[in-house]
Amino acid sequence: MIEVVGILLLVQGAGGLINRLLGGSGPSWFVQLHLLPPGTHIVASALMVAAGVVVLFAERARKQRRRGGSE
Repeated sequence: MIEVVGILLLVQGAGGLINRLLGGSGPSWFVQLHLLPPGTHIVASALMVAAGVVVLFAERARKQRRRGGSE
């Protein structure tokens, strides 16, 4: 389940970042673009990407520890 959260953060963050960097003006379906002021969109999207990566790597490390690091 935590992997789904990581993937959602990554997808929402990357999509919002690409949307803003390519000049998209509408909020599309990216949550942070609906909720936050326009001046914070790029920073918030980058932070969401980073948070998604951290969550996914932390979950992967946790699973490897549980298996004894066999993978």
